[in-house]
Amino acid sequence: MLKNLGPLGIAGLVIVLAGIALIASESLLIAAGMAMVLGGLGLVVKALVSGLLQSFGMF
Repeated sequence: MLKNLGPLGIAGLVIVLAGIALIASESLLIAAGMAMVLGGLGLVVKALVSGLLQSFGMF
């Protein structure tokens, strides 16, 4: 998975994880909610991109 992200994607992943860790240092419940929102958003974006690529016959 990491080789498909590239350096910019890995840097973004590290920043997201650092942000959640920073929030978790104050409130674990809010950090868990933020992680769930980010995960859900990622799944929605993946589904949209996959659907778009399928409509063009690329995937």
